[in-house]
Amino acid sequence: MEDEEAEAVLRAVGRQIKVWREAAGMRQAELGAAIGYSEEMVSAVERGRRIPKPDFLAKADEVLGAGGKLAFMKEDVERARYPKKVRDLARLEGDAVELGAYANHNMHGLLQTPEYARALFAMRRPAYPEDEIERQVAGRVARQSVFERVPLAELTFVLEEVTLRRPIGGKMVLRQQLEHLLDIGTLRHVAIQVMPTDREDHAGMGGSLQLLKLRDGKTLGHSEAQLHSRLISDPREVQILEMRYGMIRAQALTPRESLAFIDKVLGEKA
Repeated sequence: MEDEEAEAVLRAVGRQIKVWREAAGMRQAELGAAIGYSEEMVSAVERGRRIPKPDFLAKADEVLGAGGKLAFMKEDVERARYPKKVRDLARLEGDAVELGAYANHNMHGLLQTPEYARALFAMRRPAYPEDEIERQVAGRVARQSVFERVPLAELTFVLEEVTLRRPIGGKMVLRQQLEHLLDIGTLRHVAIQVMPTDREDHAGMGGSLQLLKLRDGKTLGHSEAQLHSRLISDPREVQILEMRYGMIRAQALTPRESLAFIDKVLGEKA
């Protein structure tokens, strides 16, 4: 785990569990048996090598008589569960009053179902181990709380037509994903637009982009490439992204037309 912040949290939590276990006069195997986990899992958690689930912390707290001190760490551990770049982006998205995003080869992360996200991470090369896939999926799903937070942010998305048709995860996963888009698209603070493949004019040929207008009035851009993601704060560059995104939205189908288009594609998948 190349994440110093998360590693520090997990080491601190592991030390606390070890201190409470030794104070209770229990061996790792005994604690594991009492809370329903293996000795190896307890050892890995105490060494900061594994991320304990909320259930692990709750049961350890009860068995060791920690009086809530271990269970209280759930929130810190939950944040450490997600990759650093996900935590950083989630903080910005949580502070945004407006968010606009253009996705050109797969559904935008904020719109993905867990199954769709899992399929994406499973096809990553070099391959992720299974626990890292689950960590990435959990981080992606956690970002979607932006749809529910109060006050509501204005959220707009433009998706290429190909993202509606590429069967990532298989036909059933895609069908569920399209149904999810239709549900999300009916929210009053969300607008989903589709860029048809037959458009001759297209301002988004430079790739996917995201714009975040924060509470303090500042606007930031975010872009992802093959190996790196980049936060863009230079006002001149942000202005270019805003111009491009505005043109992309103007060239795409309207939100109402787009939902009808998505429903049409869904019908074709029946």
